[in-house]
Amino acid sequence: MAPTPTDADAAPRIPYWHLWTDEQGVSRQTRCTLTEFDLKSMSPPADPQWQGRKTHGGMTVMVTVQPVGWTGTWHENPRPQWIIPLSGRWFVESMDGQRVEMGPGEISFGEDQGTREHDGRKGHCSGTVGPEPAVLMVVQMDAPPTLASPCRFR
Repeated sequence: MAPTPTDADAAPRIPYWHLWTDEQGVSRQTRCTLTEFDLKSMSPPADPQWQGRKTHGGMTVMVTVQPVGWTGTWHENPRPQWIIPLSGRWFVESMDGQRVEMGPGEISFGEDQGTREHDGRKGHCSGTVGPEPAVLMVVQMDAPPTLASPCRFR
């Protein structure tokens, strides 16, 4: 049976991590939640489904595989980008010392551009966790980053 607009109480809440840069140029991670969804058909006559806000503009979509034991030295994300693990596990450590590990289906939005080097750290450090490669889908946005604005996607 197709969902109806009266199912608004069942609207999804999808958590994600936002790696962002504060006013002092320090990268931080904040746990955020996507909450703005509309129940509608993506292409009628298909049944309605929950759809979040669309992002328009140029994007690059890729899949990357980090080998077992891979560690990226301190660096900034090349562009604002969504990162979704498909298999395996990976970690992100921000300049404030917070380390977050993620596995399949967990989401991160990397937006740590504009950091300032501090104690040998600039941006973030990331790498694989465990005995298998981390397979990640990456959606890079052409739009510029938004600084000092955690949880900008809702």
